[in-house]
Amino acid sequence: MVFDTVFSRSQFPHQAWDIAFFENAGGTFVPNTVISRLTDYMTESQVQPGANFPKSKLAESRMILGHSLVAQMLAVPDNEIVISASTSMNVYVLAKALRHHWKRGDEIIISQLNHEANSGPWRCLEEYGIKIIEWPIDPELGEISVSELENLLSDKTRLVAFPHVSNITGTINDIELITKKVHSVGGLVCVDGVAYAPHRMIDVKKWDVDFYLFSFYKVFGPHLGCLYGKEKHLTEAKGQYHYFVDEKNTSLKLNPAGPDHASISALAGIADYFEILSNHHFNSPKNTLFENVKSVYELTETHEESLSKKFLDFLLTKSNIRVFGKHSWSKKSRCATFSITSNKKKSAEISKLVGEDKVGIGSGHFYAKRVVQELGVSDPDDGVVRCSMAHYNTKEEVDLLIKSLDKIL
Repeated sequence: MVFDTVFSRSQFPHQAWDIAFFENAGGTFVPNTVISRLTDYMTESQVQPGANFPKSKLAESRMILGHSLVAQMLAVPDNEIVISASTSMNVYVLAKALRHHWKRGDEIIISQLNHEANSGPWRCLEEYGIKIIEWPIDPELGEISVSELENLLSDKTRLVAFPHVSNITGTINDIELITKKVHSVGGLVCVDGVAYAPHRMIDVKKWDVDFYLFSFYKVFGPHLGCLYGKEKHLTEAKGQYHYFVDEKNTSLKLNPAGPDHASISALAGIADYFEILSNHHFNSPKNTLFENVKSVYELTETHEESLSKKFLDFLLTKSNIRVFGKHSWSKKSRCATFSITSNKKKSAEISKLVGEDKVGIGSGHFYAKRVVQELGVSDPDDGVVRCSMAHYNTKEEVDLLIKSLDKIL
């Protein structure tokens, strides 16, 4: 079965397709279902939730539904997810919440492949005597080595922070193997799944991860971040909200900014969108939301693979650029995110020129400045040129991207 991009694109505002959009790693377009859920909340129930009158009860029920459907998409209990402003905020709060369980001399291993969201907050714990251990990347390949991690692990390891996928290289790390290695010494893992979630199905129970994070605005939703955590760990974490919030209320105690009522209600629209795709493509959808979403991702993986192979093959014909990440395509080892640098033009200049052709790409370090520096990019602030795809992109759009880059590079 082939993924129906025409149908998928019909679920979005038509203005989305005014350009060929390839900066999806920075944030995807939002389908009509999400916009409708947000609009309904703000026009019909924009009041403080939880009070004993109809509009307030409606607001509360819509927020509960949004939260619950996210949990169902992940096949986890409601109390194992925290929804707040962003992934950066979630890691910052989590680091503060966990530090009370650790003592001076305990160690946190941080992958140099991390986006700053899963790096900076843990580094802040140095002031409390926590020792930070660097898990280096290969400066040529832009990859992390599991065997090198094994040499860093010890009985002092309390947590290892690493990305499921690099938002620069697009390389998929072996999350199950890494987690097993860390658990073998009694450590925890905190995995940044932001660059993975738009392209592959999340299965935290299968991977046995302790903490997993992603951003809804990169999976067709509003600007919010999601933290999954095993119930035991979230319960034991020290609350970071008001003193009177119940420590057993895991979804609230780790959200000091408080929930964004309307946006949380709009999360139901992501589930709506995937259900629409499932019903369109399959005569007999599965029984659970998790299974339906998984079936859709299996289709979109194959579609993105065809687009990515075409684009990667083009990039590898250019002798005057550096292509970061793997130079061969495999669904198991690479996502549809590609970064390059040119020895002729600045990254910002390239993205500007491509934009003049009504093709949207990005440039910079994308909050992964440490990664860009470790990869030896001469000007880390100018950074790389990044082209990233989503399942609604088409072959014709990839052709436009290639045509534009071909005359510039």
